[in-house]
Amino acid sequence: MRIDKFLWSVRFYKTRSIAADEIKKNRVSIGENTVKSSKEVKEGDVIKIRKNQINYKIKILQVPKSRLGAKLVPLHIVDQTDKQEYELLKLRRDEQNYYRLKGEGRPTKKDRRSIDEFTDDDNDVTEDTEWGDFFSGLEEEEED
Repeated sequence: MRIDKFLWSVRFYKTRSIAADEIKKNRVSIGENTVKSSKEVKEGDVIKIRKNQINYKIKILQVPKSRLGAKLVPLHIVDQTDKQEYELLKLRRDEQNYYRLKGEGRPTKKDRRSIDEFTDDDNDVTEDTEWGDFFSGLEEEEED
């Protein structure tokens, strides 16, 4: 099976084209050698993948015939990634959360809509007002 199809079938990438793009960017290698999308994989290969700013390392146990369900992935690959890499990823995510807490900074679209809804209630014109009367009062002021 081609490596791009394999990475897609074991759910490492969402689409096969994304997997192929990452391979073209030299973020995937077998052993120490970078590969092309057409490289055939076999059982026992160790694949190194650079994704989300960490280096994953997986070993192929079996080559699947087609895309797998998430629960079946451990039957086909073994994750050999260092625990330090996962700790580094967790640390980076925590730093991002510290940088901007929820509710700080520029309001989101939802926040803006709720703010507009809150402020528009105070400025509503009553339904009893007739627009003709409103505009006629302005014309009289301009004539004076």
